[in-house]
Amino acid sequence: MEKKKLNRLSELTAISRERELTDAEKSEREALRMEYRRSIIANFTDTLEHTSIVEPDGSKIRVKDMKRSGEDK
Repeated sequence: MEKKKLNRLSELTAISRERELTDAEKSEREALRMEYRRSIIANFTDTLEHTSIVEPDGSKIRVKDMKRSGEDK
């Protein structure tokens, strides 16, 4: 997410502490929050996809290759 958008999100949050946001400001803040969340999730997912777990026997398992609980083969 761009620094400019993060600054705007922070600005809207600060404004909301001082007064009630207008409907347009609320919509803008919600859109910026959703974009921020998507950005964080994408970064975290990318990190996990490039992470390996080293087993006690020395073998490595990539996290993205691990089976999720309840997931079929």
